[in-house]
Amino acid sequence: MTSKRAVLVVIDGAGPRSMQEAIDSGRAPALAEIARRGPGVRPLAAAFPSVTPVCATAIATGVLQDEHEIPGMNWWSRLAGRYVEYGSSFKAARRHGIQRQLVDTVYRLNGEHLSPDIRTVYETLDDAGIRTAGTTFLVYRGRYPHQVAKDTALARIAGTIFKDPVLGPRELFYADIFASRETPHRSGLAKPGIRDRHSGGVAAYLAERDLYDFLLLSLPDNDTTSHRYGPEAQMEAIVCADEQILRVADAAGGLEHFLDTNAVVVCSDHAHALVTATIDLHAALADWPIAQPASPMREGRKGVVAKASLAEIALCPNQRSAMIYVLNEAARAATVPTLVSAVRQIDGVDLICFRDGDDAVVCSPRRGELRFRPGDALLDDRGAGWHVEGDLAALSATTEGVRFSSRRYPDALRRVWAGLACPTSGDVLLSAADGMEFLDWGGVGHVDGGSHGSLHQSDSLGSLLYCGCALTPPSDAADDTFTASLTDVAPMIYRHFGVA
Repeated sequence: MTSKRAVLVVIDGAGPRSMQEAIDSGRAPALAEIARRGPGVRPLAAAFPSVTPVCATAIATGVLQDEHEIPGMNWWSRLAGRYVEYGSSFKAARRHGIQRQLVDTVYRLNGEHLSPDIRTVYETLDDAGIRTAGTTFLVYRGRYPHQVAKDTALARIAGTIFKDPVLGPRELFYADIFASRETPHRSGLAKPGIRDRHSGGVAAYLAERDLYDFLLLSLPDNDTTSHRYGPEAQMEAIVCADEQILRVADAAGGLEHFLDTNAVVVCSDHAHALVTATIDLHAALADWPIAQPASPMREGRKGVVAKASLAEIALCPNQRSAMIYVLNEAARAATVPTLVSAVRQIDGVDLICFRDGDDAVVCSPRRGELRFRPGDALLDDRGAGWHVEGDLAALSATTEGVRFSSRRYPDALRRVWAGLACPTSGDVLLSAADGMEFLDWGGVGHVDGGSHGSLHQSDSLGSLLYCGCALTPPSDAADDTFTASLTDVAPMIYRHFGVA
């Protein structure tokens, strides 16, 4: 095992253009030096839906949701017969129940929803005897027990909801709820605008005291800035994130020494696209009996009492994507085509994805329909084989020899297949058109701000830069121009430490 440490920095929502602009401005010296020592900023394909819970779990596990089983920000649990909401908005959380939303996010995501058959980067490195550490990140599952913190008033208030211990990395700092050590740094229970400073503070504390071999440094404030002010505001937020990387580097002996003694991977989970209009999926499908949140019986938008046992579908908006679940399993095969016909009529829907037997189907209301499944007729640029038939225009795709590619929808076949093959995903997945976003359960959108979730490159191509380690092409990938994926990040860390 190499003696060098490794730091994984996740700057939530940072697009490659904004990342490059921050570097070129001269105001992001840490990122600039990482780029200089490595190959520079590279696009990084998100999962689909390209929302944080799905993407953060892909970063932390090295697999997409067909294996890790976290399907969205808002999804329907067939097992529990209810919606799961991780935090689309405060109004959405109120609809689903704030306490339930907090418990789902803090406890159940890691303890129940994330597949027990998949190891996180923390678990893999913990098992190898590598000292792990992490700041507030949705996925924290590791091998070390942590009790709820009691050292602040806010933590004591949170303790009325958060009472049980969790398993995390050796050193865990999760908002003000869990802290493996007492430090002077507080997050205000992960209040936006404070979260990056809290992460930087506790990470610097760990670096100064040589308390990690692997550190996940989560810097989420760029996502909040982007949602509020749009993708054009990203550069300032990325500069602020760079300040926290420098803060950790200074605590470790300065930037040069830090990069000499740490492999560093900087990535984002997705990007952001500007929102100019919204889609009210609930109103568009109001004639369907829709399962309601929180209570087994609530009044629907048309005054119809929707009982969970009588509802036909569950609607799960995920910003620029959405999922629809058919609740009657016996009627699923007959209901999905009817649903597809209904959503084809909704303005602002770009792509409709569903399963038809062994095939995945992508339907564009304007460009036709494409069917595909794993096979050997065509290869994507990651070297994966597919059988494809129908209208390539549905995914704005081209073929050259045996190569399939789409610049508009990066890593499209693999991402759609994982979304549809995930056992907890909806039966119909929607991707919004340029500028469009689905209103969440609280009626909240981000008009004139940024959002993400779609299959489109505008919000699903994040950023990757690194030094001191290597990005290895997937087997059979054509060359170093393959589409890098969130699933490549954890393997970069594993190879650096020489663990499987």
